[in-house]
Amino acid sequence: MQNHTPSNQCQCSTAPKLIFPCSGASDVGEISDRAARRLTKEGKGKMYCLAGVGGRVSDILVNIPLARKILVIDGCAAECAKHTLLEAGFKTFEHLQLKSLGLEKGQSAPTFDHIQVAVSKAAQMLET
Repeated sequence: MQNHTPSNQCQCSTAPKLIFPCSGASDVGEISDRAARRLTKEGKGKMYCLAGVGGRVSDILVNIPLARKILVIDGCAAECAKHTLLEAGFKTFEHLQLKSLGLEKGQSAPTFDHIQVAVSKAAQMLET
């Protein structure tokens, strides 16, 4: 007999920490995207598809409430990633606005150092 948990219940010890970067067209959008990819590669969380949330893709939407933690990373003041999750009905998540780290749209090339600033803060937020 196989032991399993119904799909609508969180298995908190195995549930992922989901990361939704804005991945916008600006320099800070690229920083948010590259930070999320690095965090995923380092095992800090799992980058997840923001476009799927906006497009209301059911396979994506059903997995979000099962996450142990959700981190949204926005590059600029428009906060597109945050608004996408809110519009889809998700209200509980951590939010990192790169401007709060001194990374300004149009003035922050996606250098290793800028990406590292975002990765460091995001990793800290994922741990708490």
